[in-house]
Amino acid sequence: MFLRNERFSEYIRFYPIVSWLIAINLFIYVWTGFFPFLGGQEIQLLGIGNNIAVLVYDEWWRLLTPIFLHATIMHVAFNSFALFLFGPALETLLGRFQFLLFYLGTGVFANVVYLFLGDPRISHLGASGAVYGLLGMYLYMAAVRKDLISRVNAQTITIIIIIGVIMTFINPGINIIAHLFGMIAGAAVSPLLLRRKTPSDTYRSASRPAEDEIGFDPDRWRKKEKWKKRRWMYLLSGAALMIGFFAVVNWIFFM
Repeated sequence: MFLRNERFSEYIRFYPIVSWLIAINLFIYVWTGFFPFLGGQEIQLLGIGNNIAVLVYDEWWRLLTPIFLHATIMHVAFNSFALFLFGPALETLLGRFQFLLFYLGTGVFANVVYLFLGDPRISHLGASGAVYGLLGMYLYMAAVRKDLISRVNAQTITIIIIIGVIMTFINPGINIIAHLFGMIAGAAVSPLLLRRKTPSDTYRSASRPAEDEIGFDPDRWRKKEKWKKRRWMYLLSGAALMIGFFAVVNWIFFM
């Protein structure tokens, strides 16, 4: 579910919404970060989350636009990588339009909550609320809709969420409200969005082989046993990589 083995062209074709969201994130970051003299600075100033501008000047678009703005190269890289990793399975499960609404909706909800609970003097930006919305849906699947996610993937996502929440609280400068309420929003709407979903909906139809391509594999049971023996190794390795990634980010920006 989280391992990507498609070619670049296949990834774009199979997951167009995720691909476009990542492309927009990167394009806007390059524009605002490296070409401020070509309108990038104006885009940054008009799009950044600013509670005073929303409440006093009715600039309500600022509840949406911060999702596409990022402060640093690691900020946009981390959110884009998380979207690259966790987005495809949910785009397949929900469908393109519903996935886009879910992603943007959880991000906007997180910004709305910050509007009322956050410090109005502090501006905010980033896709973290929307990304944590994805994690919220995975958390619901791991806890309730276990038929939609394998046990290994459920264990993996649980570890990732725990690490993410811990890092949210120990790192300064993190929008804790957006992270937590983005995840809460994702989990809260999951019963509605997933109520009619079945395990078959988690598979991308374009990738299914034709019946005459399946064939007979005499070693299929042996391969299954090998996977069972190795899954804990994969799980621990994945957790170690995630811990290492968070540690590097923490060391670079907050040490």
